[in-house]
Amino acid sequence: MAAKKTGLVFFPAFDWAISPTHPEREERLLYTRDQIFEEGLMDLPQIKEYRPRMAAAKDIARVHFCVPDVAAQVTEAHLIAAGGALVLADAVVGREVENAFALVRPPGHHAMRVVHGNRGFCNINNEAVMIEYLRAHHGIRRVAIVDTDVHHGDGTQDIYYHDPDVLFISFHQDGRTLYPGSGFVSEMGGPGATGMTINLPLPPGTDDEGIHYVLDNVVLPVLKDFGPDLVINSAGQDNHYTDPLANMRFSAQGYARLNEKLRPDIAVLEGGYAIETALPYVNVGIILAMAGLDYSQVREPDYQPGAFAMGAEKKKYLEDLVRMQQDAWAQREILRREAVFQAGPRFQRSKRIYYDTDNIEEEQRETVRLCPECPGYITIDSRGRYGHGGGAHIFAVALPWRVCPDCRREGEEEYQKAMKPGRYDHLYLQDHDQDLYHHFDAHRQREKMIE
Repeated sequence: MAAKKTGLVFFPAFDWAISPTHPEREERLLYTRDQIFEEGLMDLPQIKEYRPRMAAAKDIARVHFCVPDVAAQVTEAHLIAAGGALVLADAVVGREVENAFALVRPPGHHAMRVVHGNRGFCNINNEAVMIEYLRAHHGIRRVAIVDTDVHHGDGTQDIYYHDPDVLFISFHQDGRTLYPGSGFVSEMGGPGATGMTINLPLPPGTDDEGIHYVLDNVVLPVLKDFGPDLVINSAGQDNHYTDPLANMRFSAQGYARLNEKLRPDIAVLEGGYAIETALPYVNVGIILAMAGLDYSQVREPDYQPGAFAMGAEKKKYLEDLVRMQQDAWAQREILRREAVFQAGPRFQRSKRIYYDTDNIEEEQRETVRLCPECPGYITIDSRGRYGHGGGAHIFAVALPWRVCPDCRREGEEEYQKAMKPGRYDHLYLQDHDQDLYHHFDAHRQREKMIE
């Protein structure tokens, strides 16, 4: 492997925790940091450490409709975690480093476009905040996201489900056996972006061989075909064989080889809760692989080569899964035309979303104008019911990148019509092309720009 310059950001978020004993806690990064310093990685010329900065409210508003506002959903720790990813985004695009790894928490890939609270340990989606920042400030358009967390990246999928310029690939433990209960093959993207969402639900017990089979035969060929400007890795590490929240059998060597093959421009830490037995070794392996250095000696203390083997039934399942997704990618243009024809001028779907951390139930109706000239604008009618009582009813409009004049006019009219007194508590308008974001508080009858 040729040596590279790799940027790193560490942010353990000492002052943020769901509870003192929660699996998502600061020790997730402290053991890793100790291991990295013990191995002397930070002294290597191939490694450059950066300090994080705070993301701005506007960075969050490019992605999320936070209820009632950004300040209510985002702590300083969230802003620094997202800001750490932005620092590395600037460094990679500015060619200060060849690639980068944001070792930050809190995680984010379960945070959807609408945010009523915390679900799956996530309030805001760090990768999506970074991607929209890159689009706004660096002109990046075509992006591929490969989510290697054991849990389906349902938040990232939700945000980019209708975006034809973002390829989202997630391999994860089958949603029939693990939170959040989604990420099936049939989830392929909205009509105008059919085929741009690729889910690879894996059976419990899938090992290094199985995951690399899927990587080699679906993920890498699709990425080569798509040709993105950047590849982002949602680098969850809870596929590891010791992780307490899942049932997979991936090793540190498997993760390092995956990273070497995937060659992400930027990786952002997501899950991984085997704090002592997995994370220090997995992270060291990933950092060495990203820097083009030898990772062959990275081993967990209890690792035994050949200890895990999948049976014939699981191998047959993976072969069928790979064949199915290969066919779907090859036929994506046909499938997209059929989906648009069947949907008509507007596509609508209703969702019920449960925020497991905050005990919030959300009912949401999403409508997309299917436009032949642009990706089409999106409206969302969302009502959250909070376990402690109360709730909020919101309406949001998202004008996409490359929005056409007709969709801009219609979307702005939808936003204005929704201001009828007594109908909604809050209204939001995302204007990506102009990088402007509005919030109307119906109770105070006050509109403000999010800066």
